[in-house]
Amino acid sequence: MATMGILIKRNIKIFMRDKAAVFFSVLSMLITLLLMVLFLGRMNSDTIVNLLLEYGGERNSVTDRVNADHLVQVWTLAGILLVNCVTVPMSVMGNLIQDEETGRLASFYVAPVSRVKVTLGYIFSSWFIGAGMSLFTLLLGNVLFMLDSAGLTGRTCVMLAVMILVNSFLYASLAYLLSLFVHSQSAWSAMLSVIGTLVGFLGALYLPMEMLPEKVGMVLKALPVLHGASMMRRVGVQEALADTFAGVPAELTEGYSRGMGITVSVNGKILSVSIQVIFVIFLSIVITIAASLISKKRSSGK
Repeated sequence: MATMGILIKRNIKIFMRDKAAVFFSVLSMLITLLLMVLFLGRMNSDTIVNLLLEYGGERNSVTDRVNADHLVQVWTLAGILLVNCVTVPMSVMGNLIQDEETGRLASFYVAPVSRVKVTLGYIFSSWFIGAGMSLFTLLLGNVLFMLDSAGLTGRTCVMLAVMILVNSFLYASLAYLLSLFVHSQSAWSAMLSVIGTLVGFLGALYLPMEMLPEKVGMVLKALPVLHGASMMRRVGVQEALADTFAGVPAELTEGYSRGMGITVSVNGKILSVSIQVIFVIFLSIVITIAASLISKKRSSGK
């Protein structure tokens, strides 16, 4: 354990020492935030207000607008947290590519260190930094919510923190697996650019689920990105959703939740948060084992 701890500490220090890498690791988060605030945020709020107006009845338009804005803000934060969980661990895993190019990785393989410890050293360091930056984003977002209206409850923050840890580990292990097939920093940077662009669509951040073709939606439901975003949205917006859609039929709330990717249904049945968490954990275990086996086989020259 001491050896693996040294490897983890070493990888974290290398990444944090590169200020440019730290900045670009959160660049996708900044782009997503700007897109949502400048373009999509108001549009989503208008959609909610229009839904409530169509329902009819006596409603306070000012209160509806405030609640709708808060709901969209929390929904956006959940999406940004998922983006961080994907892109930051991927960026940190660039340490491995750099070590391979400079020959340091070969030195680790000939040293009396277990291949599993080397693998976990890279995965855990990516996990810790990815989770750390996402938790900081959660804290910052909650502070902004408290300044504007109402912040998230302590229970909600704890649940979101657990989901951040689960999702960050999945993409840290996936980053290691992908790194086994990429052998240059230029190729890794190009792949990160593609992933940073795709994650917003795979998680239904840029386009809500209701705007996607049915077949595309079915594909997204088979991927962990959508489920990661969904579980964070579902927990994060629970109170804001209840306040916004107070006094309207449950069917309207359920339809909005499905359309915005807050809930995900398979064969007409809404998946629970616990099922989504189990799905992400299962994939993490499978990917970590597969990456360890491939790494061990390659290092042994078989």
